[in-house]
Amino acid sequence: MPLFGTDGVRGLANGILTADLALTLAQATAVVLGQGRTAEARKSEGKRLSAVVARDPRISGEFLVAAVSAGLAASGVDVLDAGVIPTPALAFLVADHDADFGVMVSASHNPAPDNGIKIFARGGVKLPDEVEQRIEAAMAGKKLQPTGVSVGRIERFSDAEDRYALHLLASLPHRLDGIHVVLDCANGAASGVSPETFTDAGANVTVIGAEPDGININDGVGSTHLDNLAEAVVRLGADVGIAHDGRR
Repeated sequence: MPLFGTDGVRGLANGILTADLALTLAQATAVVLGQGRTAEARKSEGKRLSAVVARDPRISGEFLVAAVSAGLAASGVDVLDAGVIPTPALAFLVADHDADFGVMVSASHNPAPDNGIKIFARGGVKLPDEVEQRIEAAMAGKKLQPTGVSVGRIERFSDAEDRYALHLLASLPHRLDGIHVVLDCANGAASGVSPETFTDAGANVTVIGAEPDGININDGVGSTHLDNLAEAVVRLGADVGIAHDGRR
């Protein structure tokens, strides 16, 4: 059975999706995405490749990001850990930072015990199926094992959320002054940046489902549970209601 599905690798965290699998997948990703003209040009200049890594608030995301980061750094890739941010933010930051690729640890609208790993190519774009197949095949092959100063570094991407929020604000054709928005953040990755951005854009914001604790993601809230959002929009006379899923 193929490891990659329609949206990356998903499964029960620490069941199917173990730390060992995450580390091996990261090592194979470094092998496959470390090829190509741009990557080879960087390496010929003595530069290490770089990757942005992020997650949603699931408790399992902590050990899976640690495993992914270890696999990349052990393969000579510098890692920027963006923390908890939405998946589109990870895609944007890969392009904005000119990183070689990105890895998002999230299972979207799935319940909290599940998790997933989604890989983005340079520019923050989705991998073609054939590249995913090459990565899966490389998991059984030889890994990159640089030593000394050639191993990768792992650093905190301290302004990741702020960069994404500024990008969203800059993309608006006009401000949202006077608009009442109800946001259901699914207790997920958008719980911080979404209310902040809508407020900065001038909207009057009412927030539900924005208290993630690692186990309540998508639990009765978010895009798969719209009753609370619909009720709040009607009760408050809001102009619009927006529901996120756990990763967006």
